[in-house]
Amino acid sequence: MDAFLLQYLPIVILLGIAAALGVAFILAAAIFAPKAPDPEKLSAYECGFNAFDDARMKFDVRFYLVSILFIIFDLEVAFLFPWAVSLMKLPHDQSVFAFWSMMAFLGVLTVGFVYEWKKGALEWE
Repeated sequence: MDAFLLQYLPIVILLGIAAALGVAFILAAAIFAPKAPDPEKLSAYECGFNAFDDARMKFDVRFYLVSILFIIFDLEVAFLFPWAVSLMKLPHDQSVFAFWSMMAFLGVLTVGFVYEWKKGALEWE
């Protein structure tokens, strides 16, 4: 049983180091951080605007559009890395299919990107 638990020792060591670093960074920030707050830093600030009196005022939708576009292209990269790593490990017929499947995926995303660009969604006025 000891040999079985010994296999988990590197994981326990890594968790211990991570916890110690986390606590050390929090304590270092609490001790060494400048403590001179000014009213501008303490003011409420959200989504690029100062806080309004009424929560039902008109809000610029471009913030949402930019965040959605970021998420779409961030997910593209998240799918691209595992595909690139595993592509060479596949047999030839499967790797050809995987390659063209990813090219179709990237093509659809490129068409969407060009559409958003032509519509002016990426322009900030």
